Amino acid sequence: MWYNQPVDNVQSIERAFLLLEEISQMEVGVTELAEQTDLPKSTVARILNTLLELGAVERTEPDSAYRIGPKVFSLSEGRGMTVHLTARARPHLRMLAREIGEDAGLSVPDGHRVHYIAQEDAQNDVSVRDWTGTLLPMHVVPSGLVVLSEWPAAQLDLYIARGLEGYTPFTVTDPEGLRARLAGVREAGHVWVREEFAEGISSVAAPVRDGQRRVLGALHVHGPSYRFPGEEEAGEIARMVADAAGRVSAAMDV
Repeated sequence: MWYNQPVDNVQSIERAFLLLEEISQMEVGVTELAEQTDLPKSTVARILNTLLELGAVERTEPDSAYRIGPKVFSLSEGRGMTVHLTARARPHLRMLAREIGEDAGLSVPDGHRVHYIAQEDAQNDVSVRDWTGTLLPMHVVPSGLVVLSEWPAAQLDLYIARGLEGYTPFTVTDPEGLRARLAGVREAGHVWVREEFAEGISSVAAPVRDGQRRVLGALHVHGPSYRFPGEEEAGEIARMVADAAGRVSAAMDV
């Protein structure tokens, strides 16, 4: 039966696009989608689970309807959105690097990873490498954590089910510990990560949003843990990063 596989794959792709077309019109549940597309409910649920894992759709709460997810937005907007976001963020990255004295960067979500797309270096004799172009799991870096904190519970469940890899002894790999942390991120509007991705590096990030309050990415500042953050500086540094992210968000809404 191997010769039927390409046909089956094509049919699955066609059905996935049919569901995405319906979801793009309005937020809708599994039962309604099955009725609108004349597909079996089990088939709709299976395809939606795959699209959910890929970030192509997301679930709303508490009604558990489906809507277009961040991956589709990033694909449709493509490089143009990335270039636009980078251009808007660049002056604020320079300001953060200059005023805080550590490297500042910009990142965007890419499926279940975070993609570092820009960095401004501070003038330090001892600096951290340029992370531009790097893709990392969301739970190990602050930029990823601010994105995860906005995900619906079902989408977060899928991320956790893939496994929380520990990069250092300090990485939070306990699912309930991660959930509790993300609740704190939502409340604070920023998050610190201390030596959870790489020992000797600390960083802080805050979300950049569009006009509909959706998270487009994050601004972050990172530096060697022995000097960053200095004593009693963490709160002020976090405020500066969050303020800069807010100004980039406002610029993206223009």
